[in-house]
Amino acid sequence: MSEAMNELGALIEAKRPDCVLAWDVTHGELNVDVAPSHLVDFVEFLKTEPTCKFTQLIDQTAVDYPERDKRFDVVYHLLSMHQNHRIRLRVSIREEAMVPSIVSVHEGANWFEREVFDMFGIIFTDHPDLRRLLTDYGFRGYPLRKDFPTTGYTEVRYDEELKRVVYEPVSLTQEYRQFDFMSPWEGANYILPGDEKEGAK
Repeated sequence: MSEAMNELGALIEAKRPDCVLAWDVTHGELNVDVAPSHLVDFVEFLKTEPTCKFTQLIDQTAVDYPERDKRFDVVYHLLSMHQNHRIRLRVSIREEAMVPSIVSVHEGANWFEREVFDMFGIIFTDHPDLRRLLTDYGFRGYPLRKDFPTTGYTEVRYDEELKRVVYEPVSLTQEYRQFDFMSPWEGANYILPGDEKEGAK
């Protein structure tokens, strides 16, 4: 499989040297680093090229590397059912940079790009309806960035007296956040099924 992926990587680089910045095969999977300015053309090429036929967008996400100059990798997973191959595309961008939308090539990218926008704050140009997907309209921050606090900034709850939803700043004291990493059942005052056998030995 790795041999076929190496051949495919070399073929793609030879046909589209303007788009491919680098490529490698890791764990039998082909990874291609793509220039953001050529992303849409390259995805179209992968979809229509007879030796590729990557006609399905399986997933699209991002990875946050806060220590890097180009903080984010926008990652695309494509499938060729015709060739039975998978390919991973990576587009590295700075925090303030924007990425071209691929909705014109893969309509399924619509919600993927909205999710990446909502979770990471990455803006996709020419997206038909770029707005939050998973969080509320007044939500502050981007939850999947590594600098986002695990408790968030605000707490949302229903107030019985006011008879409405209220937003309040989170105030969680760190000393009460104790975790027993040795046992997932900390605080359980009962014997779970199967645990009684341990005492019988």
